[in-house]
Amino acid sequence: MNPRRVSKPIQIGSVTVGGSAPIVVQSMTKTDTRDVMSTISQIKELEDCGCELVRVAVPDAEAARAISAIKRSISTPVIADIHFDYRLALIALEAGCDGLRLNPGNISEPEKVKTIAQAAKERNIPIRIGVNAGSLPRVANPNLTIAEQMVEAALQQIRLLESLDFDLIKVPLKAFDVPTTIEAYQNIAEKIPYPLHIGITEAGLPRTGIIRSTVGISTLLYLGIGDTIRVSLTAHPREEVIAGYEILKSLNLRQHGPILVSCPSCGRAEVDIVKLAEEVEKELIKIDKPIKVAVMGCVVNGPGEAKDADIGIACGKGRAVLFKKGEKIRTIREKDFVVALMREVGIMTS
Repeated sequence: MNPRRVSKPIQIGSVTVGGSAPIVVQSMTKTDTRDVMSTISQIKELEDCGCELVRVAVPDAEAARAISAIKRSISTPVIADIHFDYRLALIALEAGCDGLRLNPGNISEPEKVKTIAQAAKERNIPIRIGVNAGSLPRVANPNLTIAEQMVEAALQQIRLLESLDFDLIKVPLKAFDVPTTIEAYQNIAEKIPYPLHIGITEAGLPRTGIIRSTVGISTLLYLGIGDTIRVSLTAHPREEVIAGYEILKSLNLRQHGPILVSCPSCGRAEVDIVKLAEEVEKELIKIDKPIKVAVMGCVVNGPGEAKDADIGIACGKGRAVLFKKGEKIRTIREKDFVVALMREVGIMTS
């Protein structure tokens, strides 16, 4: 894995993005921001699974003003997602947002950007230059590739903000196409010092969207690129957060909650490993401390994987060996598999 790219840290509310700070996991609410109670409820669900930054849609002034009431009931910093009307950014700033997302594809006029930047600078509020392949501004050279157009759109906005003595900047360059996204991030990573928010946009439903997002995000992280991530899914946003942490855990970049190791099962298995692993996973969701748990189904890899975990079971017909930190502690009956395993997990995480 390449060393992580060095970036200029910025502060979004209580969360540091970039520099030596951990890679941040964020999401976006799917509620109507004007519905304050529903939005608060969904943000609290996101907080419960570890979301560190949350973005809310701001389609009009009512939604912008609602940020004030929302922030009084949550602890996660709020980023206001602004499109088309620059005045909404000003209202969101007045309402106390912790960050702004501007789309250079629909807010690029220098005077409007200048007005926003001045108001943001007064409050020390960062601006995310949200470049998306689906809403690119016109570029001087139409022969550029999509990735090159994305980079140029970001650089134009960055130059404008820098000319206004504004450097509280975060940059994403998102596309649905994974190779395009990777090319764009690799290109701009060498050109700017600012933190990069990475993700694959409009990735789709969980089954395919998680795969597409993981391929793109993991590749960039392995290359050392990325300071904050979002897995964009057509699903409840908690699924985005869970998937984001699984990506980071798989690359040993962050530990957050349990890791479940389970065999795929085969004709050698003498218990229903799929059902058992699903039951254990449901129980592990309730735990936020890092612990490695193994559920294995036969004598080939079972004992070795179970020993390697903090807590593990290697199952045979009607019975399983329970391991703790590499040591066999007892044999348990099939009806006690989940209870016995989770009892030991509870002891280790209490």
